Amino acid sequence: MSLTQEPEPATRPTRRPRSLRARTHVWARTLHTYTSMISLLAVLFFALTGITLNHPDWAFGSAETRREVIGTLPAGWIRNGQVNWLTVAETLRAQYHLQGRVGDTRVEGGEADLSFKAPGYSADAFIDTATGKYTLNIDAQGAVAVLNDLHRGRDAGSAWAWVIDLSGVFLAFVALTGLAILLYLKKTRVKALLSLVAASIVVLLLMRAAMG
Repeated sequence: MSLTQEPEPATRPTRRPRSLRARTHVWARTLHTYTSMISLLAVLFFALTGITLNHPDWAFGSAETRREVIGTLPAGWIRNGQVNWLTVAETLRAQYHLQGRVGDTRVEGGEADLSFKAPGYSADAFIDTATGKYTLNIDAQGAVAVLNDLHRGRDAGSAWAWVIDLSGVFLAFVALTGLAILLYLKKTRVKALLSLVAASIVVLLLMRAAMG
């Protein structure tokens, strides 16, 4: 009785290690994909608000409300000839539901000034230091003005400033990784680079024309 010998399992061919060029291409493509997804909303927001900034005459969402109120501050708003700005600010904020952060404060010639600032919003108080009487001008602009101020980072605070900075970093990274991917595409590389150079020249010429 003869014993049959089982066939040996086929050995898998050993993979050749990827070259540095191939690994770089894979990493660039992966980073480009995920950073593009992260920055997608930032691209959409700054693209749309860039258009509205360029067309301030557009009326969509630009309803603006202005009102003027007068009153007298309660006792304790000024002590020893010095304005207690915290008391003044909290009194006005609570009474009129003011928004934003306290901006400029000034005392000059018997009048004290106080401002509240937020994107698309301002409230300016003018106080008679002798009597405590004040006039408060409240200006609330529409949704487009709010978005435009957020685009510029105007009166939006440090947290939003970080959003703008990080958005810029992500967009720059997306552009650089996209360029890195382009360099590995042999069929379209030359045409794409020529398009990039041509577009850059056009933009530079337009910038020079805009500067007069």
